[in-house]
Amino acid sequence: MKALVQSKEIVLMFAMAAVVLLAVLSAGCLGEDTAEASIPGGKRTFYVTAMEYKGSTEVSKEAFPADKLPEGGGYGLKAPAGEPPKWEVNAYAWAPASLTVAEGDDVTLKFVGINGAQHVSRIEGHVEKFTVERGKVATVQFTAGKPGVYLMICNTHQPNMVGQLVVLPKE
Repeated sequence: MKALVQSKEIVLMFAMAAVVLLAVLSAGCLGEDTAEASIPGGKRTFYVTAMEYKGSTEVSKEAFPADKLPEGGGYGLKAPAGEPPKWEVNAYAWAPASLTVAEGDDVTLKFVGINGAQHVSRIEGHVEKFTVERGKVATVQFTAGKPGVYLMICNTHQPNMVGQLVVLPKE
């Protein structure tokens, strides 16, 4: 019986992961003005979410990890607490983590803060500083520069809350 309950929990976890993945993919696609997106110098709008992924388990099912996670605020590991004792791990990320535009595009990024009180951030070569707060939308606008890959960096949650802006050459 215990194996059947665990199997159902695993299926439920995979189903929830699929729903989250579809939502993330849809958010990246729905926010874009497709009529102008393929034209260099077009207008591009994306919605980017500041996410926190969390997982927890009972100590009786999995031992608390002995190794430390990377420092910098991007990962968290909480020691066992409660009854029954559970431990928790979390990580921050941008969703979607990669955006593609063409050189000369007018780009609008609407960052939505879901988790994390504040994300002090920047986009290399394009935006020096902006802040995303939980429950708010931070709008950032710029013209895409030279072709290349530019990092979208949350200074608060390093080393993992890093996305990329890919700028393709003009056609």
